[in-house]
Amino acid sequence: MAFGDREKWDRIHRDAAADEPCAARVLAEFRHLLPRRGTALDLACGRGGNALLLARAGLETHAWDISAEALQRLSEHASRMGLVIHARQRDAAVEPPEADSFDVIVISRFLERTIAPALAAALKARGLLYYQTFTKDKDPAVGPGNPAYLLERGELLSLFAELRPVVYREEGRIGDLDKGFRNETMLIARKE
Repeated sequence: MAFGDREKWDRIHRDAAADEPCAARVLAEFRHLLPRRGTALDLACGRGGNALLLARAGLETHAWDISAEALQRLSEHASRMGLVIHARQRDAAVEPPEADSFDVIVISRFLERTIAPALAAALKARGLLYYQTFTKDKDPAVGPGNPAYLLERGELLSLFAELRPVVYREEGRIGDLDKGFRNETMLIARKE
């Protein structure tokens, strides 16, 4: 990722509210699927809502992001809560995780298709991938406008076809648009 992207994300995180960040819905709703112990990665973590939940669940938690500002805010939250999180400034698009590194990988609102094979390989046997991001079948006022950062229908299933889907949800724009899980897709998949 370009240096300008780091500056952009530092500015966004510096200007964000100081309250504790929230975990992605896919992780918050399905935290009961997490292993009792192991290593977890919150990839492209931003201010680390997922990392905080993973650490509270008792997992050895790593958090990677290109934004030093986001990682600083995460470290402050973790310190106040008495949690240990291994925060690291790392561009996962350039340097994805190594093979067989993590029991859990969580990604929310980040899409870099080229590293999907590396992410699947980075899971240990029986490891879980939690993924949630925006879909092209969304309200135009929500999320990114650039189609390169939006999923096609069923695309997460294709990107991670070598993993076994455990949970998949993609409601699109059918039915009552004021209810349900809209604008994003979620996947939890397991490496067998």
